[in-house]
Amino acid sequence: MDERTEAITELGDYLAAKFPDDIVESTLLLGELSVVVAPGSLVKVAKFVRDDANCLFKMCSDICGVDYPEREQRFDVVYNLLSLKHNLRLRLKVRTDEETPVPSVAGVWPTADWFEREVWDLYGVFFSDHPDLRRILTDYGFEGHPLRKDFPLTGYVEVRYDDEQRRVVYEPVALTQEFRKFDFLSPWEGMTPTLPGDEKATEDEAGERA
Repeated sequence: MDERTEAITELGDYLAAKFPDDIVESTLLLGELSVVVAPGSLVKVAKFVRDDANCLFKMCSDICGVDYPEREQRFDVVYNLLSLKHNLRLRLKVRTDEETPVPSVAGVWPTADWFEREVWDLYGVFFSDHPDLRRILTDYGFEGHPLRKDFPLTGYVEVRYDDEQRRVVYEPVALTQEFRKFDFLSPWEGMTPTLPGDEKATEDEAGERA
């Protein structure tokens, strides 16, 4: 076990001992620690990992959502934290459904303000006690939450500025399903067998043989 893995393992044990009733699940995978906490304990745990001398996760670098529609608590809200003092990363997670709010941590990490607005906008997860919870990426008057797995591909409109008409126009959105399919080939595997310039090498080889 290397030094970093040992440090993150000790951190997991330390948090489990401090919050035996608040931590739902703790996972160490590929040298990264993920801790699932109960929503009601989120702010308490967040303040602790920010201020405790063994943690000092002063930076909330990102908050994102994950949608698992087959689960009763279909959403994971993921808080990616960084401790500059200890050079460690921690991933806090909270699970919730479409109606149960998650406590805002904007009062713990100011950067969480816009991150939570983004999760609300794209997934529809409501954050209680947020100072200004409103959409941040979608258009004014947009309905629905576009990163949900069950979000329809048609039936919505988008707004853009038309240079020819010199005004804002609304147009129907039609996301062709083909654009959501990926072959997962690397750029090299997906390239054609013959590349521009290969014909020169072929001609040189033919000339040498002659």
